[in-house]
Amino acid sequence: MKAPRHPWLLTALATAITAVFLLPVYWMVKTSLTRPDRIQAPDPQWAPSPVTGENYATALGYEGLTRALLNSLVISCGVVALTLLLGVPLAYALARVRMRGSGVMVLALLVAQLPPAIVLAAPLFILERRAGLTDTYLGLIAADTTLTLPFTVIVLRPVMRSVSPDLEEAALVDGCGLPGVLLRVVLPLMVPGVVTAAGLSFLIGWGEFLFGLTLAQGPDVQPVTVLLNAFIGQHGTSWGALMATATLISIPVVCVFAVFQRFIVGGLTAGSVRG
Repeated sequence: MKAPRHPWLLTALATAITAVFLLPVYWMVKTSLTRPDRIQAPDPQWAPSPVTGENYATALGYEGLTRALLNSLVISCGVVALTLLLGVPLAYALARVRMRGSGVMVLALLVAQLPPAIVLAAPLFILERRAGLTDTYLGLIAADTTLTLPFTVIVLRPVMRSVSPDLEEAALVDGCGLPGVLLRVVLPLMVPGVVTAAGLSFLIGWGEFLFGLTLAQGPDVQPVTVLLNAFIGQHGTSWGALMATATLISIPVVCVFAVFQRFIVGGLTAGSVRG
């Protein structure tokens, strides 16, 4: 493949696009470090002057923040566990088992990602209220999994198809059952794909707002994203505390992707080319 004549131009373009996408993040952090009386000043500052931690003190002093962060952690980890528990076997079945309607199932999974969460909120609320799952961790985990499971299967299916079937056949000849083949042979070869699915499932579970608002009426199980509403009042919005809380919420997600970046990038490209 011929190298581009002006690589610096591509670098400059990529830098500009990245800066545009990161501008809201920068403005969020900048606002969180700005004095409350300067946030809505007519001449906005590109850099906080002076830098203050007053907004973080207000956010951390909110009595429900610790509980909401714990709720989000429990829900996100539960979403990851349930998504992998259901998604890995389903992706393996669609990749290896020859059966009628598998193509229709893949198409259905693609279509399942199209409706926005607001469309699913009302039916899920009715179903979970009848099942007694409203205001429970399990109810929120199951609701969020409806968003993560289709994507996980679509990501893992081509990764599994890139694994040589000869390895599985050899394991079956040696007396390893089908579950053992999946756990001992296939999964170790597709770690990047699994980490990708787990990381994105954690991201969706951590940032989900609508289900947390509609399926949990009290603060006992509501995620931290719902807590952001507490800073929006009838007579005004506490922008400093709101941006400080939003920054704190973003830190776990940044840490997860920083640690598993290599696996996530590899998982998104795995299976695109078969050897």
